[in-house]
Amino acid sequence: MGVQNDRVKFNVGGRVLETTATTLANAGRNSMLGAMLDENWNLLPHNGSERFIDRNPDCFAVLLDLLRTGELYIPPNIPEKLLYREALYYGLLDHVRSARWGQFDGNRLRLSRSVQGQAPGDGTAIRAGPDGGCCVAHGCMVHVYDWMLDEHPPLNLDYQRVNDVGWVDPDNIVIGVSERLGRGDGGLGLFSSQTGELRYKFQVNHENQVKSYTAGALSFSSDYKIFSSCKGRSNEYGVGVWDQVTGKQIDFFYEPLGWSLGDADRLQWLEGSNCLLVATMFPRKDNCYISLLDFREKKMVWCWSDVGAPLAADEKRVRDAIAMEDNSSICVVNEFEDLGFMDWRSAAATSVRWSSRSRLMKWKMPEEPCYPKLALHGGQLFSSMNDCISVFCGPEWVLTSRLRRSYGGSICDFSIGGDRLFALHSEENVFDIWETPTPPII
Repeated sequence: MGVQNDRVKFNVGGRVLETTATTLANAGRNSMLGAMLDENWNLLPHNGSERFIDRNPDCFAVLLDLLRTGELYIPPNIPEKLLYREALYYGLLDHVRSARWGQFDGNRLRLSRSVQGQAPGDGTAIRAGPDGGCCVAHGCMVHVYDWMLDEHPPLNLDYQRVNDVGWVDPDNIVIGVSERLGRGDGGLGLFSSQTGELRYKFQVNHENQVKSYTAGALSFSSDYKIFSSCKGRSNEYGVGVWDQVTGKQIDFFYEPLGWSLGDADRLQWLEGSNCLLVATMFPRKDNCYISLLDFREKKMVWCWSDVGAPLAADEKRVRDAIAMEDNSSICVVNEFEDLGFMDWRSAAATSVRWSSRSRLMKWKMPEEPCYPKLALHGGQLFSSMNDCISVFCGPEWVLTSRLRRSYGGSICDFSIGGDRLFALHSEENVFDIWETPTPPII
C-alpha cells in the first residue's frame, strides 16, 4: 500500500500526536483507526497534514501506547470508564479488555474485585456473559452487569421466582420463571440486557393449545436453539426446544413414565454428540436421574439413576453432573466434593466410579452448606464447595489449585465466560470476579 512506514499526525482535541501506519494497523481492520489504512476510504492525512479528531487527547495517547506496546497503562488522572468510552468510539474495546486480563486459566486466577448485591439473602444463579459481564438472579429479580460491572436497569418478574437465566448474546438474555397458580403466567422470555424490555415469550403448545408452564434449567446450541426443562399442569412435563431467532417452539421431548425431565437442575447441549444432557438431582427429587436425549431419534440414548441403589456411607447423594465429550463420560459430585465418573459409551448404565484422590472435605461441614456445582472450561474441571472453588486438571483430574475468600459465606453458584469466573455467595448476596493476569511482555 506504500504507507505502512509513513508517519501520521493527528490533532485530537487540540493536541497533536504522531504515530505510524504500522502502529495503526495493530488496531485491526474493524476499528476506526485500522479503517484509515484502507485505500478505498483514503482517510489518512497526506503531506504532513494533521487529521482532526474531536475527542479526548489524553485517552487517545493511552490507546496509541496500547497499540505500540501491547500494554495498557492508565494514568491516575484518567478515569477508567472514560478510557473505556473512548476505546468503544475507536473500536478498540477488545484490545483494552485483552490488556486488562489474560486468557482464562483456572490455575492462575486472581481475585479482581467483589460486588455487593442489591438484596440480602440467597441468590438463585449467576451467569457469565460472553463479553465479560454477568447477570444475577435473586428471587423475582435479575440484575445485569456489563463488562465494566456497571449495572443496567434490573428486571422485575412481578413476584415470579426466577429458576434460571442465560445469555443469547451480549444484548439479549433468556429468563425462565415459575408459574403462579391461578395466573396462567410463568415460562420463558427473551429480554433486552440493556433496557430489560420483554421482546417475546416462548410458548409451549400441547395438542394445539397454548399451555402455561414452569421453565427450569436452560441450555443453548450453536445453531440458535434454546432448551428448557418444563413442567405444566397437565402433560407438559419434559424438555422444550425453541428457535431463539423467531421464538417459535420447534420440539418437545416428553418425560417418560418413571423418569424425571421436567424438574431438571441442569441441561447441557453436547455439540459433538448432538445430544442433550438432562440431570435431576437430590433434593429436587428423592433420587437422581441423568440422561442423554437424542432429539433426532426422539429417544433416550443413555441414562443412569440411583433408584434402588444402596448408598454407601461415603457417597451420599449426587449433587451435580456435567458431560465431558472428550472422553465420553459424565462427571458427578457428591456433598463431600468427591468426584465420580461414568462412561456413557456402555449400553447399560453403570455404577459411579468415585475418585478418592479428589476428597477435599477434611473439616466440619458448615451449618448451612451450599450444594456443590461443577463447570468445565478449557480442559479444566471446576467444583465449588462451601466458600471455595477447586480446580482439577490432567487425565486423572488431579486437584491443582483452589480459589477462596472469606467474605459472603458459602458459594451457591458460579459461572465462567468472557475470560472471567464469577462466584455468587449466599449469605451476603455478594459476587466475586476472578481474572487471569496478563503475562509480562518481555
